Amino acid sequence: MKNNLDKILTEFAPHIVEDRLIPASAGQTAPFPVDLDARIAEALRKRGIVQLYTHQAEVWEHIQAGENVVVVTPTASGKTLCYNLPSLHALLLDNKARALYLFPTKALSQDQQAELNALVGGEPPLPIRVSTYDGDTPGSLRVVARDLGRIVISNPDMLHDGVLPNHPKWIKFFSHLKYVVIDEAHSYRGVFGSHVANVVRRLKRIAAFYGASPQFILCSATIANPREHAESLIGDAVALVDKNGAPRAEKRVVLYNPPLVDAVQGIRRSIATESQRWMLAFLKANVKTILFAHSRVRTEVIASYVNNALKNIWTDNSRIRVEAYRGGLLPNERREIEKGLRDGSVQGVVSTNALELGIDIGGLDAAVVGGFPGSFNSFWQQTGRAGRRGGESIAVFIASAAPLDQFIMRNPDWFFRKSVEEARINPNNPYIFTDHVKCAAFELPFAASSEEDDFFGADAEEALAFLEEEGVVRRTGGKWYWSDRSFPAEGISLRSAMTENVVIVDRTDGRNAVIGEMDRPSAKELLFKNAVYLHRGRQYIVEDLNIEEKKCLVREANVNYYTDGYVKTDIKVLSEDEKFVYEGVQEKAAYGRLCDVLVRTQAAKFKKIRFWTQENVGYGNIDLPEEETHTRALALLFPRKSAGGKILAALDEMEAGSVLSSIGRLVKNIAPAFLLCDSRDIGVVERVRDPHFETPSLFVYDKYPGGTGLSEALAVRGEELFRALSAVVEGCPCENGCPSCVGPGENKAGTAEFLQGVSM
Repeated sequence: MKNNLDKILTEFAPHIVEDRLIPASAGQTAPFPVDLDARIAEALRKRGIVQLYTHQAEVWEHIQAGENVVVVTPTASGKTLCYNLPSLHALLLDNKARALYLFPTKALSQDQQAELNALVGGEPPLPIRVSTYDGDTPGSLRVVARDLGRIVISNPDMLHDGVLPNHPKWIKFFSHLKYVVIDEAHSYRGVFGSHVANVVRRLKRIAAFYGASPQFILCSATIANPREHAESLIGDAVALVDKNGAPRAEKRVVLYNPPLVDAVQGIRRSIATESQRWMLAFLKANVKTILFAHSRVRTEVIASYVNNALKNIWTDNSRIRVEAYRGGLLPNERREIEKGLRDGSVQGVVSTNALELGIDIGGLDAAVVGGFPGSFNSFWQQTGRAGRRGGESIAVFIASAAPLDQFIMRNPDWFFRKSVEEARINPNNPYIFTDHVKCAAFELPFAASSEEDDFFGADAEEALAFLEEEGVVRRTGGKWYWSDRSFPAEGISLRSAMTENVVIVDRTDGRNAVIGEMDRPSAKELLFKNAVYLHRGRQYIVEDLNIEEKKCLVREANVNYYTDGYVKTDIKVLSEDEKFVYEGVQEKAAYGRLCDVLVRTQAAKFKKIRFWTQENVGYGNIDLPEEETHTRALALLFPRKSAGGKILAALDEMEAGSVLSSIGRLVKNIAPAFLLCDSRDIGVVERVRDPHFETPSLFVYDKYPGGTGLSEALAVRGEELFRALSAVVEGCPCENGCPSCVGPGENKAGTAEFLQGVSM
């Protein structure tokens, strides 16, 4: 492989900013624990495992001491054995004991069942039944899982609306629940993590009702606050294991900056084009490759480009096959692609972050990351998808013109030194919290006393009083009882603000076949009438989007463009909370104010973008109702007496608007470097004259009702944020603004002066 890589790198050398070799490292091992069941030790030896890594042994010790534990090690470091070892051991010692394994996706669940089946199904087999219980499990097998499953593999969504509401059917399981495993814990952040923390509260409450108090074993990729995050998820103390004992294969990390096509405007060749070139070079050299494209549309576009370029190229009597993998694919389509990657019939895959998690997709040799994925944690997870079988691998980061990407290109040492971000959740988000109190009341009556404080805390009383006013619970004899006919979990989605998705139906030639689904806000921006919907290399024109019926009708078409919606946003302050003062050298430079806001968004227009050339070839109007969200925001305020306010006051209104617009663009791009989030998780609104604060303002808001803690996390890092924004603008070599800093045609000089004044 090395010779092939050297040839490829020579081809791209003029624009390679950094080619860094991360050396291999030897593993550190420990013997099997002396008290480990001999049957497990024998099963491991038959699979070629004769010792444990030190982190696996350390987790064992914490578990045997009765502690909850979180293990934080890199991709492919043997975290699976950290929880399989104690679980199998406990279940062999006690034939009534049970364990629940939770994975964030069904694909991961199936992957782990295959791994467990291989371990327990040896010769002789271990007498432990492993069952999967998710939305794809047939009814007959669900009964078997409930009654006979010793290890039940599921996901938070199924636990939320399938298991906990039906806990009387699971009495035998919950009465003897010994361990709960939460894998990929770093993925439970933001909205999803806040929901899952409340599902865990409900789980612990049900288990306690049946007399069980399970230990929790969490596994996470590297984040900055693993213990804090794990404790927020499960509501209990957690021991931390973060010293990796697994060996690491050699990895080459390349930072690549696409060539400029317009030096004056700072426009570079698109990452779609350059990603395609890198992937083609790898595949033609027989290097199995995964390319992360970070959006559904870009994933489909790049996969179609690559397949078109490879249509006449054959290797080993077969054509090179590349697939697009993203949210919205049907389960059988996802499994077909995963199987193809494992058995080698698929040589390349273009994916959103859907394949970022630890699904076994075979021995990939190269990972191409097209544009910064939103967090350093995600970047290293994605690059870790190559080289999982222990061989040498290469990862290529292709920079976009975005400010953070270009800052990385100018500061590669900073990039390799940069620590990963913190994971943030807000389990007490009033919307999320109240929804799960509602679900918990349906599952078991709430005691109107401190008995419930161990699960939902004192705030449950206030939520229950609100629900009583709504008529869904009633208080009788010192307890709150569910009194509504509805099934509350059914109407609550763990992964988005919306409870139901829009179904996409192909009406071509009378097919009437479901080909995908999408959440409602995304559908308004991507599935409006006359939009182009891309699905596995095919193009469809949207004929109708019916939001009320949650249905989108499409027909297959062959057009030379795709579409992109334009969304306008308005914001209204509802109430003010904590104030933050960001100090300059001699005077207060800016203020931060946390507040509740009402955000109105509306997809107003769309543009048609030609394939290959990326030129605009037309526009159209979108006629859909606006979305309203009550959420949390950080208002960055620049009053006239502050350093920032004085600079803005010296500009006319148009120039001041340009400066604030530039700052807003920079904040949206740079803030994810401080928070474990995607730039799509936050919104930004700039106002030269804000009607509420009566001063120039910049609002950074959470894009989820009630907020997810991102605004609060950013508020305490305001000074650090302003310094980073200033460094990006000062370090950009353009003269008058470009896509890599303030944007083409914007007031770069005024923005630089403003940031220097604020970030002293």
